[in-house]
Amino acid sequence: MRLRSVVLPVLLLLCFHTANSWVYPEHRRIALLAIQKLSPQQRAVLDKLWAQARRGNEGRLTASVIDPEQGLHPPQIDYAAWTGISGDHSCSPNDMLDIVLKSDWILNVAHIAAQLEADIRTARNQSEHINAIRNSDIRLQRADAEYATRAGSNNVHFLMARPEVNTDGSDYFVLCHAAGAELNAIGMYSWFHTSALNKISRLREDGRTDEEKTLLALAALADEAFALHFLEDVFASGHTAGTWGVAAVRKGTHDYYNEKGLEVTTWNGERAVIKGDAYMRDEDAAFAAESVTLSLQQLIMAATGELRVRHEGDLTSLEERPDTFNVCKNNFQPRWQRRDTVNMKREVLTYLPQVLRATPVPGLANGVGELPRFRAELGMFYGVSSSINGRYAFGGFAEGQTNQGFIGGLGAGLRFGLGLDGVLNEAGDGLVFVQAGIRQDASSSHNFLGDPNATPVGALTSAIPGRAGWDFRMRLPFWLLPGDLLVVGPILYLISPQKAQEMGVIAVNGGLVPWQTGWQTGIGRFQVILGREVGLSLYGTSTFGNDALFVPSPNGIQVISYSSTKWDFPFLEYRPTRSFSLNQASSLLVQFSAGVDLPYNTQLLEPVGEPQVKLSPVWYLGARIIFDWRKYF
Repeated sequence: MRLRSVVLPVLLLLCFHTANSWVYPEHRRIALLAIQKLSPQQRAVLDKLWAQARRGNEGRLTASVIDPEQGLHPPQIDYAAWTGISGDHSCSPNDMLDIVLKSDWILNVAHIAAQLEADIRTARNQSEHINAIRNSDIRLQRADAEYATRAGSNNVHFLMARPEVNTDGSDYFVLCHAAGAELNAIGMYSWFHTSALNKISRLREDGRTDEEKTLLALAALADEAFALHFLEDVFASGHTAGTWGVAAVRKGTHDYYNEKGLEVTTWNGERAVIKGDAYMRDEDAAFAAESVTLSLQQLIMAATGELRVRHEGDLTSLEERPDTFNVCKNNFQPRWQRRDTVNMKREVLTYLPQVLRATPVPGLANGVGELPRFRAELGMFYGVSSSINGRYAFGGFAEGQTNQGFIGGLGAGLRFGLGLDGVLNEAGDGLVFVQAGIRQDASSSHNFLGDPNATPVGALTSAIPGRAGWDFRMRLPFWLLPGDLLVVGPILYLISPQKAQEMGVIAVNGGLVPWQTGWQTGIGRFQVILGREVGLSLYGTSTFGNDALFVPSPNGIQVISYSSTKWDFPFLEYRPTRSFSLNQASSLLVQFSAGVDLPYNTQLLEPVGEPQVKLSPVWYLGARIIFDWRKYF
């Protein structure tokens, strides 16, 4: 129960965090292309709005609305970057603007994003691509402490699934906007875009001071950038497939289509193949940028008066500050607030369809005609594990037995645990399990006499004869020290759930000092796991009977019965293969470990009455070839 109290909330949190669309540099790239597609006249209006908003913030905001030649260490933030900061690094337009203008960490985030873009662009294979994302996630978590815990338990970054095959665009848009509907990308784009249009249209009113105009321009641009984040999200394939089902299925489906791609048709009838988060191609960016340009054009037209926006009756955008609706903590669409009796649905649908009809038609909801679903390795599971074991023993149990030898063996066990594999990215490891089973060891290759020229004869002359015992294992990620989630996690969760979740997020992504993240290569995945897993073997128990061995003594040879406890501490893991279906996983692993075998309950059997030779611990290095199979509930 202590374990569940901290691990399960982290599981629920991570499932949704990792489902955010497009990484920061991809959001920014789409916005860059969209702004570059504006006509010279439209660009001049946007530049003027940016100049108005930039007054008093010249040190943080770029001189031009976009900086296409931004290097790896951006000294300032351009407008295109606001779309990447929205949603993933902030929870509302007001929150986003405050972070952009005042935070001391956002420039570091911009640098990490620029580096990620460069690393993905130069990645020569899938392994380097995965490692680039891993490095970025680790660095972002350090720079933005709330990066992983900011996202709420909703589908705000996703397209709502179509309820029926005959649902047309108009009906679908109404469903997305309806008050009380589940938060979705179309609904949130429309909410913040409408707020931006209302505010920018008020900028033309007479009698405003320069300070008021600056505040209003900032607010309108912030609302629009936040809206564009969700508009861009709908063009990611993993967010178009149709979002429904348990968290593990949503996450697995999201990841699969983002990487593999998906053929889509827009409401206007245009067909395309799109990809998703961290896999964006030039054609994907250009496809999404078309709709973003349309949205920006509406903002510009509202600023010049070409687009008539009835802002007078709106009650949701009266303040001269960005919208404060929190997409991280709310789960349902808010209600449009008007002081007049105008049908908001009719008014919204007068200008929004131009943008929305250029977006992809989402997949169907659960039922006939649904797209194939996939599951991530998330959730409770049971399974079996079998292994071939080998270890090199540095001596024997008797004092003075310094000759060394090899011990082989077999093991098998039942597992029960919680899968969090790859929850942040494919380099993460949040696997939690307990295992119970048996093991059988062969006799050691070195003899009890300590004479390397003497040939062992089975168990009779081996320094450590063959034996059987119970075998137990436990695996748990840690934040700083092994086991700290078990001790500190439940207490911290009662005091501050968010801090406990942040602790868990860091743990499953390699720890506070992230030297335990996986490293993907062309031949498999390597990971340092020291402190994450421990094995305990019990020999000489009542079930299997006490073991016995021959040891040299001053007067000849003694026969001693004993029990022992062997501790196994894996420090390196190599996974050459892994396979996963909808609810089953199997993998082949190689683990390298160190440990010690501690004898106890010793008793002299022969010769009776002679002083017993003292037994001492045996240290060893070992390796295990493991087959792991899991079935998820």
